[in-house]
Amino acid sequence: MKKFFENKLNTVLTVILGVLIFTLLGHTVISALTPQTKRPAVSTSDVALKNRINPNISKIATADTATSEPTEAPTTKPAATQKATTKPTSKPTTAPTTKPKATKASTKATTQKATVQFATAIPVAEPADYNEQWNAGYLVAIDNPDKSYQCGQVTLNDADRDLLERLCMGEFGSGGFVGASLIAQSVKDAMCFDGFSSVAEIIKEYHYTGSTDIPANDSCKQAVSYIFDQNHDAVQHRILYMYNPLLVDSEFHESQNYILTYEDVRFFDRWGY
Repeated sequence: MKKFFENKLNTVLTVILGVLIFTLLGHTVISALTPQTKRPAVSTSDVALKNRINPNISKIATADTATSEPTEAPTTKPAATQKATTKPTSKPTTAPTTKPKATKASTKATTQKATVQFATAIPVAEPADYNEQWNAGYLVAIDNPDKSYQCGQVTLNDADRDLLERLCMGEFGSGGFVGASLIAQSVKDAMCFDGFSSVAEIIKEYHYTGSTDIPANDSCKQAVSYIFDQNHDAVQHRILYMYNPLLVDSEFHESQNYILTYEDVRFFDRWGY
């Protein structure tokens, strides 16, 4: 009797061991056949954008630009398009005394209606020289640079400087130094080419919606200083409009002259001067 139960026990243990082995083998086979979740690869566009950033961006972004003096100061103030919505307590912002050159896109006098989902840049006759753009101080090299682009020196008063820094924070604070610099250049281009004399006017006329209630971080302050005090530009082309297609659809923006995309925000010039 005892031997009988020992034989039965051995049989039961053998069956259990076999079940465990088959279960383990089955799990291994299923795991091998099931696609594994992987971290998304960096997109080609992201890699291309990183390759366009100025190699000296770290030095430029961390440079102490707060005490930098403008290279030249304008002596006259252009007429504003409309009456300013706020009156600065100090001397109003002034724009350059010389009229900037028109961009190459000035051959088109009227706005074109968008025919594709995203606008495309004007084709270039020869490959752009990124090093040439970087050496000139531009933060992002673009494939359609406008070598005739020139925006004169603009001097900010304390009120406009504070408002612009906050605008850069509210519009594209997530874009760091480069993103804030693109916003700052857009404002400076509006002053140079459209004759606005205050940041408040531009916010109203260009329909900026970013909050100006949030204090600016160091990146935004350094960007404003780089673009205005140092008289540099983020890209070698006039930029006046921008929007994020992930947040809103805009046929108007896509009908303009597309320049570049930075962290989902698309920047445009307009057709014509």
